[in-house]
Amino acid sequence: MTDRSAIVVLGLIASPIVSLAQSGSSSVMKSLDAVRVQEPITIDGLLDEASWTSAAVVEDVHQILPVEYAEPSQRSLFLVLYDDEALYLAGKMYDDEPELITANVLRGKNGDSWRDDQFYVYLDPFNNKRSGYLFQINPNGVFEEGIFRGPTQVQWEWEGIWEAAATQDEEGWIAEIRIPYKTLSFNSDADTWGINFRRKVARNNETMGWVSRNRLQSPAISGEITGLENLQQGLGLDVVTSLTASEQRVFITGGHTSEVEPSLDVFYKLTPAINASLTVNTDFSATEVDERQVNLTRFGLFFPEQRGFFLQDTDIFEFGRLGLREIGSPFSRPLEENGRPFFSRSIGLSQTGQPVDIEVGGKLTGRLGRWNIGTLAVQQEKFKGVDSKDLFVGRASANILAESSVGFIATDGDPKSNKDNSLVGVDFLYQNTRLPGGRTIESELWYQQTATEDIADDDSAWGARFWMPNSSGFRGGVGVKEVGANFNPALGFVNRRSIRDMTAELGYTYRPIGRSLRSVYSGATVHRIERLSGDLQSEVAKFRVNLENQTGDGLDFTYQNEKERLLQPFEISSGVIITPGNYSFDQFIIGVSSGWQRRTVVNFSVGAGSFYDGDRNTVSGDLTLRPSPHFRTFIGYNYNDVSLPQGDFKLRLARIGLDFVFSSKLSWANLIQYDNDTETAGINSMIHWRPEAGRDLFIVLNHSLEDPNRDDHFHSAFADFSIKFNYTFRF
Repeated sequence: MTDRSAIVVLGLIASPIVSLAQSGSSSVMKSLDAVRVQEPITIDGLLDEASWTSAAVVEDVHQILPVEYAEPSQRSLFLVLYDDEALYLAGKMYDDEPELITANVLRGKNGDSWRDDQFYVYLDPFNNKRSGYLFQINPNGVFEEGIFRGPTQVQWEWEGIWEAAATQDEEGWIAEIRIPYKTLSFNSDADTWGINFRRKVARNNETMGWVSRNRLQSPAISGEITGLENLQQGLGLDVVTSLTASEQRVFITGGHTSEVEPSLDVFYKLTPAINASLTVNTDFSATEVDERQVNLTRFGLFFPEQRGFFLQDTDIFEFGRLGLREIGSPFSRPLEENGRPFFSRSIGLSQTGQPVDIEVGGKLTGRLGRWNIGTLAVQQEKFKGVDSKDLFVGRASANILAESSVGFIATDGDPKSNKDNSLVGVDFLYQNTRLPGGRTIESELWYQQTATEDIADDDSAWGARFWMPNSSGFRGGVGVKEVGANFNPALGFVNRRSIRDMTAELGYTYRPIGRSLRSVYSGATVHRIERLSGDLQSEVAKFRVNLENQTGDGLDFTYQNEKERLLQPFEISSGVIITPGNYSFDQFIIGVSSGWQRRTVVNFSVGAGSFYDGDRNTVSGDLTLRPSPHFRTFIGYNYNDVSLPQGDFKLRLARIGLDFVFSSKLSWANLIQYDNDTETAGINSMIHWRPEAGRDLFIVLNHSLEDPNRDDHFHSAFADFSIKFNYTFRF
């Protein structure tokens, strides 16, 4: 398809989308008036200050799950106060069986506190229905925070400085929160923010909240708080100083290095709405290790960003909703991400995942009126034949209609080669959460063009999608994406080129009322990849039935048919080569899962069917044990038994985790990963002490072992030990 044809298709799809812009049903906006506090409030989870008796109160709470707008099983009160420096929020969660409150988690980030009873606060400080923050706390006082990077997706790796505490008593439990304005970006000229609340009762998988539609809450689905005046951020300056001492050893070569490196991050709010940040001698030693994945395709995998500097204001740099699908999307994650113009993981990491030093980096991000603006500039050091690189990303979008936007992106520089590279792109994102019956529509149109030294023609990509992600009744939609043979987003992500990618889904969710079953979903999805020459590359068609009971236990049946057309031999395993040709194969999968709130959580599935011109049997499962809040262990196992005329092979991937949690401020997490494809085992051990938000001590050990001769004798290959301390000064 030519670029001109692409534009015609985009226009045809855009017409019904734009016509729907005026079809949203009007609904009454819930609001509350802010109350200014006059005395200091201690965050201890007690609510014993007199000011709480005069706070703004939210009592009109309804059930979200299992039956939206039904009466909740438990009473809840949500309270709000504010002063010059911070917003104060509290939840009083009454419970007629307080001994059954679920509070199994004591570790913060990556400790799965969402499995417990929870109190959530949604904040949209610009009240633009498109961006915001989510704060949550469990009955143990373990709190986490995230930033919205799409209509419903939250980037939990984002970290902000705030305070929270919780207590339990014979009436239930209480959560108390203080969020400094220094932690947030907001419009200082407006006195109205978007706000929402949610409570979760884990034992019966019930959620309740203030505002919801289609069983969802988001910046677009919230109420408002008015009368916020004279909010102060001080100088708006955060200085994060870090010191890292590390030692590395390569056992194969005998190489050994030791170093002590300081690093500095500076975050300065030029205004409450505009953020400037600077990183010098950036260190990523405290990042979580990647989770290993099994790959039986001939295409690359996708690993998400986990580094703190790049996660700041990450939502502003999102483009075209590429990869921003709801949790549990039936489509391949790498293909959803395919064609992203900017993916920060391309910076500071080599092709093999080795860290590449960043000398200095800066960001300028924020919101001016209806405009969202982000710029990123990084100087990456020389690494293995690639010269020192100056890299740049610029992103701007304008809010239009009630919940939609139109934007532009540009990148310059290639961190992994010495060739010149640049990219420009435009996108239109449409969203309407106010359709009759609580329905939601999401849609997007986008176009990108790259320019790479010594490469011309076929260097563009475009996409269009129309989706109705409803949680009850019918859901589904269609999408198409084309990626040119020479499309090269050097600062982005691409794993397939010269393709036309088409998706379709149609499903129905039935939610019986007052029965043991909470939901029954059945649906079909098709994901077809064609070469731009017109012939098939691959296709996956699935039919799925899922049943879930009132406590979150599930039963899943899936039938899928896959088609592959190989033009070249494909070495799927060492010495096992599949010859070119057309292939069609089927698989049946049965899975069971238990509710996440339990102390013992099981997920298990088995599959059987054909595979290319042979057979494949699969087993996948994980078991999590949490006998007390101070200890967690989990075991994950993925097994593929493949029999082909060209040869048989078995793939095994195992993960074992042991977490010791001494308190909500001190934990020791250990992870062991092994796969027999590479015959390597990796050990990651991390002690994390956080006496208070903004102050962290990490002690990290990474150790890799290999069995190159495949004789079950493992030898140390690489080891890295580091100690890192960072301290945030706020002014």
